Amino acid sequence: MLSSVKCVRLDQPCRYGSTHEQKLRTRPCDRVDRNRCFARLLRCRRKSLKDQLVGTWIYVSSTGKRDDGSSVQRPSLQGAVTYTADGRFHFITTRADLPKYASNDAARPSADEAMAIASGVVAYTGTYTVDQNTKTIHANIETSTFPNLVGAPNQRRIITSIAADEMRFSNPRTPSGATLDFVWKRAK
Repeated sequence: MLSSVKCVRLDQPCRYGSTHEQKLRTRPCDRVDRNRCFARLLRCRRKSLKDQLVGTWIYVSSTGKRDDGSSVQRPSLQGAVTYTADGRFHFITTRADLPKYASNDAARPSADEAMAIASGVVAYTGTYTVDQNTKTIHANIETSTFPNLVGAPNQRRIITSIAADEMRFSNPRTPSGATLDFVWKRAK
């Protein structure tokens, strides 16, 4: 039985960012065609990688490897990364065992406290773009607790998996030469 329903054009691939209405036309469909049209519609409505990325993600774990394949010891960390829809991001990780300042004054840490904080915190912020094809986040770091990252070329994170509540990405080349793999959960 044929009926007149809205169907996705089967002769044109859906492009991310295009409106759903641009991909529809009215034509007679039988049940099989309607199911095919519905499946294509779902693919068209799938969020882009950038849209999936937007939000705040809480640090779960990370592992590191050197070029020779040996493991890099990772401290116990806590942190978060936030990606905004307008292309900005903020990243912070801190060692879970950072000392409190005995002086209770952020401007007057002891030498040991200052060294622990300086080596136990990584934070940076800037702008980002997403390459949908390579699943890569390209970061332009504008400010960082590690000044060597500011303006450094080829700052990228390769997304290895992303779901509604979990994201995994790899930082393929840190300044120390290691590759880091991160696991994040979406903040509630």
